[in-house]
Order: sequence, then C-alpha cells, then structure tokens
Amino acid sequence: MQISPDGNLLDDLRSVLGDRVRDGDFELGLYGKDGSVLEGRPSLVCLPVNTDEVRQIVKICREHDRPFLARGSGTGLAGGAVPVGDPVIIATAKMNQILEVDLENRIAWVEPGVLNLDLTKELTPQGFHFAPDPSSQQVCSIGGNVANNSGGPHCLAYGVTSAHVAAIEVVLPDGSVTLLGDLAAEPPGYDLRGLFVGSEGTMGVATKVAVRLTPNPPAVRTLLLDFPDVRDGAATVSAIIAAGLIPAALEMMDKRAIEIVEAFVNAGYPTEADAVLLVELDGLPGGVEHGVEVVRSVAERHQVGNIRVAADNEERELLWKGRKNAFGAVARIKPDYYLHDTVVPRGKLVEVLEKVYKIADAYDLIAVNVFHAGDGNLHPILAYDSDEKGVLERVHAAGRAIVTASIEAGGVLSGEHGIGLEKRDYMGMLFSAHDMATQDLVREAFDPEGFANPLKVLPSGSRCSDSFGQHVPDGAWV
Repeated sequence: MQISPDGNLLDDLRSVLGDRVRDGDFELGLYGKDGSVLEGRPSLVCLPVNTDEVRQIVKICREHDRPFLARGSGTGLAGGAVPVGDPVIIATAKMNQILEVDLENRIAWVEPGVLNLDLTKELTPQGFHFAPDPSSQQVCSIGGNVANNSGGPHCLAYGVTSAHVAAIEVVLPDGSVTLLGDLAAEPPGYDLRGLFVGSEGTMGVATKVAVRLTPNPPAVRTLLLDFPDVRDGAATVSAIIAAGLIPAALEMMDKRAIEIVEAFVNAGYPTEADAVLLVELDGLPGGVEHGVEVVRSVAERHQVGNIRVAADNEERELLWKGRKNAFGAVARIKPDYYLHDTVVPRGKLVEVLEKVYKIADAYDLIAVNVFHAGDGNLHPILAYDSDEKGVLERVHAAGRAIVTASIEAGGVLSGEHGIGLEKRDYMGMLFSAHDMATQDLVREAFDPEGFANPLKVLPSGSRCSDSFGQHVPDGAWV
C-alpha cells in the first residue's frame, strides 16, 4: 500500500480498490441512510471484496485521521449505519460468499455480506438452518445481524445472534486482523466474541463469521389464535409459558395490524378480531402435538375466538408471510412509518400497549402494534406522512414517550434493533453515568481514538466525538 505524497484520501483508497471507491452524489446520498428516519452523508463509499482490502481501507483512514463505518445491507432501524462525522463507508455487500460448511461440527464460515435468508436456503437441503430470523431476513446481512445482535420471531426458543456465532474474524480499528472466539465448545479466556456481537460497528469490522448451524426440526405446527380483546391475547402469552411450554415463536398483532396484513397478503387473518397470536411449535412429533393441545387448553381459558392450525407448509408460510410483511403493509394507510423497539415484562404488555395508543392519539399519529410477545419485545409502528408539516417533530416526541413508558414499566431500550443514533441520548434513562463511563472504557480498549462508527450508542460518543460530528435537534444529523 502506497500513501500518496499529497495526502489525498480518495487517491489512496483508489490505489487499493480502483473504481470500487465511490464519491458520486447518488452513492453518497444512498449510503447516507439506513432503515431509520435518520440520515447523514459519508465522505466516500468503499466496496471491498476481502479481508485484506478492509484492512488496507482502515489503515488509510487512520493515516488520514478519517473515521470509518462498516455497513451491511442498511436495513437497521436505529440509525446505526447512518454516517456521522464525515466517515468513509466500508460497505461489505460484495463480501457475500459462504466459505465453508462443516456439517460434522455444525459450523459454517461466511462473509459478512451473506444475506440471512440465503444462508438458510443454502443449508436447508442439508438438514440445517441459521436460527436468527429477523423480519428483514430476505435482505439483512449476517454482518448486520452480528453488529446488532439481531433476533427475530424464533429467538424466543433459539436465542439471538450471539448464541449462534462461534467466532469472528475482525479488522480492528488500528488495522490489525484478529480472531475473536473459538470453535471449541468452551473456549478459554474472556468472551471477546460475545463483547463484539452487538457492538454496532464501534469495535472494528467483521470480515468472516463462524455461525452455528441448527438442525431442521422433524415436526412443525403453526397456530393462529384470535381474541375479542387484546388483554386476553396478552394473558394467553404469559399463561402458555407459565404452563411450561416455550414455543419456537409467539407473535402478536393488534386489530389495525391484522387489517392491513390481511389486505396485503390475503392469508385469512380474522379482521374482526381485536388481536391475534401466531404460535409456532417445533421438535419431535409427539412433543409438538402435546404442545398444540396445551396451547388449545390455555387459549380456551382466556376467551379465545377461533384456533386455526395450519394444515400444511404452504398455509404455514402464508401465515408467516403476513407477519413478516406487516411493516411494509403499513403503506396501505400512510406512506411512512417509524418503528420502535423496546422490551417490557410480559405482565406489563397490556399496560404499555394502552400507553402506546394514548401517546399516538396525543401526537395525532396512527399506532400499529406487531411484536414478539413471548419475550415482551414491542415493535410499535407510528404511521405518518412525511409531507405533512411538523410531523417528524411529533413522531420523535411520541417515540421518546414510548421509550419512557417502556422504561417506567421495568423494560429496556432495545430488544434487537440496537441503540445507534435513535436511542443514544436515551441511554441515561436506563444506565447511570458510571455505567456508561464503564461501557466507554470497554469500547476504548478496542478503539482508543474512536475511529470506528463514532458517536453511536453512548451519549458521550467517543473521545474524539467533538472532532467527528455534532448533534442537531429533532432527529436530523450531519
């Protein structure tokens, strides 16, 4: 690698990547956004194809005192991939190879740009799958899943991404390459792998990931239960788990969500219901059938309306299509939406849901609720029209009120979307100043000068936060 005598960042990066360094207005605008309502603007966009190119990009950024930001598919919903401080974007979309599948040890080595669903499609004929399944799994990348410790409907039984990652090859912020974790069942030493998963790109760039493979279950049954009152549905969730049953998935949708989903996919969702539960059971056939009867018995004690059991895989996929396309279906009522992500105790679900409706009414917004009921992970959707004057201010104010209500109910800031920019300034609601200072020390152990995705997660940003960016009120970032 040759650093140009005149110190030109663009020329130095192009000496490594050629035309895979982009500086056009279209590309910079495209990579200035993710799935959130926030936006910024990078200085340059790099498209590496291997670990060595990532290493050289980081080295060049360090030579030029320029921060960098690793980006996957850009589907994140908390602004984690929104550029702040004029960074270089390291987009890993071209690093999309499944490098090795070891069925004997149930491990696959993949590059970070591999799409979540593509990995499962590759593994399914061999009797395995990758268990984390975010609703965006058709487009989200494994690298992004690692960055945010993503979950999905089936994380109730199988756990979030951290439980399914054995090791990660990482380019650290100083440009060195290291391996965090080990393929051994109980690796020695500190769990630096677990520390990196969920760090939202603030500790380096993942370039290879060893994921754990989950066997396909021999039997699966999917049930749709409807209720005349959302309180009965929420009570059924707690009662199912209290009965000793942990379903593979336990999802809930309110009346407005049911109506838009049914209009979108025509899956036979009961639009007259106040709430539905989508329950999936998997495992050995005998245990699954027993689980179906447990769910029936519990639901009948909680005023269930109808209990529908998917007759075959086609019907099961149709029911899941409705759930996983619920966010996009919001466009049937408003062109834009803001999706939040908090977690509350299961016993507080109804209490917080009622507050969400009141908050939406107070700010003249439409609330649609679709969430992972089994673990209390709420995803309230605020539907709006961005062309309406002043609406974004109301949306952000309502979002803060929802987060506050969740914390007051004993909840936490995020279940799977991460903190990013969206909730960075809310961290003080949950953590003390000492807690956050300690977290900052851990981050600085990896990145003492704050080059990796600066100004994310912690309110203090990083030691170089004053140099790399500034906060502008009401959710706009530059």
